[in-house]
Amino acid sequence: MPNRWRPVMTNDSHRGVTAWVVISVLVLATTAGSAQRAERPSTARGEWPTYGGDLASSKYSPLDQIHAGNFGALRVAWRVKTPDAVLSMTLPNGAEWTATSREIFTELNRLNPKRWRDGQPPFVSNFKATPLMIGGTLYLNSPASVAAAYDAKTGAVRWVYNPKGYEAGTTTMTARWNQRGVAYWTDGAEERIFWGTGDGYLIAVDAKTGRPAAGFGVNGRVDLMQGLPRAKRGERDYLNALTYSVQSPPFVVGDIVVTPASISSLVSKKEQIPGWIRAFDVRTGRVRWTFRTIPAPGEFGVVTWQDDSWAYSGKVTVWSMFSADEELGLLYAPTNTVAPDYYGGHRPGDNLFAESILALDLKTGRRMWHFQTVHHGLWDYDNPAAPNVLDVTVDGRRIKALAQITKQGFVYTFDRATGQPLWPIEERPVPPSDVPGERAALTQPFPTRPAPFEYQGATIDDLVDFTPEIRVMAVKAVEGYRLGPLFTPPSIEGTIQRPGTGGGGNWSGAAVDPETGMLYVPSEQGWSVVRVVPPEPELKSNLQYVQRPRPGPAMPGGLPLFKPPYSRMTAIDMNTGTHAWMVPTGNGNGVRNVPALKPLNLPPLGGDSTRSGPLLTKTLLVYALTAGGMGDGPRLVAYDKKTGKELASADLPGMAVGTPMTYLLDGKQYIALTVRPPGADALPELVALALP
Repeated sequence: MPNRWRPVMTNDSHRGVTAWVVISVLVLATTAGSAQRAERPSTARGEWPTYGGDLASSKYSPLDQIHAGNFGALRVAWRVKTPDAVLSMTLPNGAEWTATSREIFTELNRLNPKRWRDGQPPFVSNFKATPLMIGGTLYLNSPASVAAAYDAKTGAVRWVYNPKGYEAGTTTMTARWNQRGVAYWTDGAEERIFWGTGDGYLIAVDAKTGRPAAGFGVNGRVDLMQGLPRAKRGERDYLNALTYSVQSPPFVVGDIVVTPASISSLVSKKEQIPGWIRAFDVRTGRVRWTFRTIPAPGEFGVVTWQDDSWAYSGKVTVWSMFSADEELGLLYAPTNTVAPDYYGGHRPGDNLFAESILALDLKTGRRMWHFQTVHHGLWDYDNPAAPNVLDVTVDGRRIKALAQITKQGFVYTFDRATGQPLWPIEERPVPPSDVPGERAALTQPFPTRPAPFEYQGATIDDLVDFTPEIRVMAVKAVEGYRLGPLFTPPSIEGTIQRPGTGGGGNWSGAAVDPETGMLYVPSEQGWSVVRVVPPEPELKSNLQYVQRPRPGPAMPGGLPLFKPPYSRMTAIDMNTGTHAWMVPTGNGNGVRNVPALKPLNLPPLGGDSTRSGPLLTKTLLVYALTAGGMGDGPRLVAYDKKTGKELASADLPGMAVGTPMTYLLDGKQYIALTVRPPGADALPELVALALP
């Protein structure tokens, strides 16, 4: 067994004690030469150096050892539990205590019962990270913001670093306790791993040892709230969650690291933290440049914030992932909605640069072009995923393109150098709002191609119609709710919004085949009920209306409300803007086994997908489903890229949580992803599959 040592380090800047664990012999034996490699890590050599595989967020690898003929033979090569299985905390007397996550959270709750939203401690099963693989080591982080490195061949732990972000309390956003991955940087001699924490810090450690990166910020840590207007460390929203956190991987390009941020939209005041986009020096942690996503007087776009609403409005940031084109020197940033999400009476105007695609100069942060996908957002239609960078041929002309999938089911496509749309985008009239004080935008931008990849709007014609009797049930169920086309505003009685606030498309994003220009988009037919009401007096709110849930229409016997499919995969030829194929993802046994539907001979219905994203290889489209394996358990599916036909599948030991990636090591190809095994007490795992 290798020697184990657990050095404890005093961190003067933050809560006393930070610990890391290193298995030193493995590190020295396997990574000593990796830092000397002059070549940049790349999927072309079998590595996976960024969240999306590359700076283009293509989620593509040219590996082909695993193919249709042997995919079904994949077996688990190794598996390891989340780094959250064992955690540590700083006791009131300054001592360091290491225990199981359950014991740690129980003790934290005893010390401060108001630490967690709804009294619920960290949801460690939300293990969404996609691992990176560089030089034979896998890197990822956990829902509790703990990062770890593993031997890519065996799964052996190389190091664990715990910044203890969970000690501050519940992370912001409704889908709390998310961490989707880490970022990697090297200059050929030094290697670093970066990630953000649930309490709003940017962490940098040495990739070989997991120790805090020397010279970066204060002891390898930068306070991301520092310098932001109205940002107060420890401040919480009205549901008792921290107002500022990081839940997606930082983005490293060149010698800068750009951080996403999650800023609460569940606010009782119109004042909130603005989500400025900032680039930090990878070596020092100093701010290199800042782009103000909510412009100030004298800056472009401030006229779209009427009644001086720019002065107090907040959010408008990138909570998801970035992409870039280094040759053009451009960073592509998909931004989200203004806070609060569903009532905009206190922020009249289009509200640039909310729900926009921003192209920023990598060296200066200067805006080179932008496009707003939603004006004066009222639907939580954040741009949820990194824009895909791809090259296409349109009408005989080769174009450097950019494609942004959206929650509302659109793909907006541009010349990524100029921002010129590849196909016309039309401003079309949309329904007005009748909520007092609200001034909804009169029009919204509709791409003329590609066609939407998901259902849009909620009308009587969209309701389920497996039988006439079921249709009658659905019509009755929606009585008292507001229905309407896409962009029907929230209402006091409750608007059925489709796609819902989760999309459509979401953080799992799309994948691009660089050889063909095909875009592969997984989506779900989600819907939400969006309702606003006057705030409760005890909130002492200065908002005229706030979001409050209303139970959705209830169908008897587990019947669905809308027509299928309930999830799908769409292949779009981005050279022509046309759909090549669209297939339901999964058979939908959860729906077809409803007693009222069992006698019907229904086609595949979808509904078996997760938010796990797609993976492309030279020969396959790989995607995770929740059912269909042995015993109808979760599985990894290989689709034909040209037709969407399901070619083969491999059983998974749990439901996929994160997006799969692939790598090659010692001549063997692996596919790795995070899964949630069955059982209430089962901890999530990182698993690697390979051929026997």
